[in-house]
Amino acid sequence: MNPFKMFKSMFTPVPRLEPLSCASRIREGEAFLVDVREPDEWRAGVAQRARLLPLSDLTGSRAQWRKFLAEAKDREIYLYCASGGRSGLAARLLAGEGFRTANTGGLGDWADAGWPVVKPGRS
Repeated sequence: MNPFKMFKSMFTPVPRLEPLSCASRIREGEAFLVDVREPDEWRAGVAQRARLLPLSDLTGSRAQWRKFLAEAKDREIYLYCASGGRSGLAARLLAGEGFRTANTGGLGDWADAGWPVVKPGRS
């Protein structure tokens, strides 16, 4: 990724939303939920309905992200990671490119809100 874009994204404001405030929009198909953790982290479980797209690919070649972003252009994108740091960076990067994004914290926030956590492939 272009270092200037990365630096600029650090100053792009994005909302931090609670999972409960996002849940109905995800269930209705009006928004996407994305887990930006790395593949080895997904084995322990992921939020149900989450797209599994690592931050490393977003900041790299975007081999996995490219198709998703074309599909998501008209919808909100809610991102989470382990604790909210990487999802915040991803949300800022995408917001800087014109996507409607929000950081929803970590997987634990989703679990605490009662959202099902499943093994990958069962979401």
